[in-house]
Amino acid sequence: MTLEDKVKQIVVESLHSEESQVKLESSFVNDLGADSLDLAELMMNIEDAFKDHIDDNIPESDAEKFETVGSVVEFLRSKGVPEEVN
Repeated sequence: MTLEDKVKQIVVESLHSEESQVKLESSFVNDLGADSLDLAELMMNIEDAFKDHIDDNIPESDAEKFETVGSVVEFLRSKGVPEEVN
């Protein structure tokens, strides 16, 4: 599975979104209707899924920059997460 597909899968599961709605440019708040609790759950699920590649917790200063699916993918790439993940 690609990194992008894995992130999209986590977003679908965390935000209970339709897979067809989740694109790299999708805004968590504006397009997918997430509120602050949804975003907190999403971040915990991202941290759990990629714990082998990132620190235990994503710093709040980084998490605040996550406005779109693509911004999460880019952050994970910057942390050395490979393009192919399980």
